[in-house]
Amino acid sequence: MKRLFSMAALVALATGGAASQATAATATAALDANSAYVWRGLTFNNGFVLQPSMDVSHNGFAFNVWGNYDVDDYDGALNDNRFSELDLTGSYAFKLGSVDASVGVIHYLFPEAAEGADDYTTELFAGLSYDLGAGFAISTKLYYDIDAVSDYYITAGLGYTYSINDKTTLGLSGLISYAGEDFSSYYAGGTDSGFFNYTLTTSVKYMVTDAFGIGANINLTDSLDDNALPDEAVHTNVFGGISLTYTF
Repeated sequence: MKRLFSMAALVALATGGAASQATAATATAALDANSAYVWRGLTFNNGFVLQPSMDVSHNGFAFNVWGNYDVDDYDGALNDNRFSELDLTGSYAFKLGSVDASVGVIHYLFPEAAEGADDYTTELFAGLSYDLGAGFAISTKLYYDIDAVSDYYITAGLGYTYSINDKTTLGLSGLISYAGEDFSSYYAGGTDSGFFNYTLTTSVKYMVTDAFGIGANINLTDSLDDNALPDEAVHTNVFGGISLTYTF
């Protein structure tokens, strides 16, 4: 029932309000090529991956499809040249005064999961962000897993953007997270709740045309508390890649 409810919620979020003005929707296709797949500080693949995505939005509603394609096999731990993960996300963004807010649901699918392992899970999320001015913004986001484990993961971040010129934008950001004990145990083999990971990111994006952009990023991540995110779950601290985006 949870799975059926999650998929129904995704469809509702993706299509709500779009019927009357479907032609006004915006779609963005993207392809990221990264040196590793790191999720919330956890190394899922320490080798080369491709991560295509498609995002469609309209009047605050959005639907996103994202995939991770493992080119490398993580020293034999993965099947190479396969999609190991597909994510379906439905969301709604809105204003709370001067604060930007969003709510949504993410349905994770793992087509290469080992026999007996969970091949899907679902998270609900809610986020807030506030523009501080001068290119700075703060944000926080709460995720709650309702399938594989009933527990939370929360982030707090600070970001800075700077327009180098009309076509080029520089981004700097930092994020820290806190996770519940069950989340930590299930995903990382941790023994307690606590501060989970931090990530520092530097990125640059160049708009070749109004629709087509090229970007690059480099990231530094590590555990904040070994009881929540044990060091053995973090095999990659520095990773990065390039991205291509096209908006129609």
